[in-house]
Amino acid sequence: MAENRHVTLKLEGVSKSFAKVENDEVTHALNNVDLTMESGEFISLVGPSGCGKSTILRLVAGLIPPTTGKITVNGQEVTKPSPERGMVFQKPTLFPWLTVEKNIAFSLQMQGKLKGNEDKVERMLKTIGLEDFRDDYPGQLSGGMAQRVALVRTLINEPEILTLDEPLGALDAFTRMNMQDEILNIWRQKKQLAVMVTHDVDEAIYMGTRVIVMEANPGRIVADIPIPDEYPRDRSSQTFVEYRNRILNKLHYGGKHQ
Repeated sequence: MAENRHVTLKLEGVSKSFAKVENDEVTHALNNVDLTMESGEFISLVGPSGCGKSTILRLVAGLIPPTTGKITVNGQEVTKPSPERGMVFQKPTLFPWLTVEKNIAFSLQMQGKLKGNEDKVERMLKTIGLEDFRDDYPGQLSGGMAQRVALVRTLINEPEILTLDEPLGALDAFTRMNMQDEILNIWRQKKQLAVMVTHDVDEAIYMGTRVIVMEANPGRIVADIPIPDEYPRDRSSQTFVEYRNRILNKLHYGGKHQ
């Protein structure tokens, strides 16, 4: 990966439909989405279930193709997965036969980059507070612990585009807030593009430089709200509350529609 390469990710007229196997019905997950994102941005995607948030991540990761439209990174069309587009899933996808430490180190080892980077593995273990569990296997971990391992296993690769699908949903409130700060610290150091799906509006505001609000049936963007406030952000500040109310109104949970 080129160091600090600036990337521009574009979704141009992107639609995605899924045919149901049991009948002839077609689900329109996304409809004509246009979105441009750049290195240095942290994009939060919020919206109800079924609005296509996770579909956008899978399209960006190259796991599925769009039905119409195209996705490009610096003008090159995305047609398959790449290590330069790392993804953290909702549920941990760890190798059950590898220890915590070896799961974290796996990608570096496969790329022949582990030697000389052992300190990165150690730093990631400390980041998630699992130094004492380095020799445990995934089956011995709680769901939250396993998700922390899955998160740093992707972060250690320093991908140009980091996609996160509800990565902190399994964590308790205090660990979740600590991990929000850790993700932000790593992102700010590397200045890559981060795109995160979350159902937590406060998390979207706390972490995002932009909050993309979506609606379902079919999935579409209804608002693109910049959050220019400095980090770390005060969750109780008046501006934070105003962002929250604005987003909730867009989602029709604020008592009035805007």
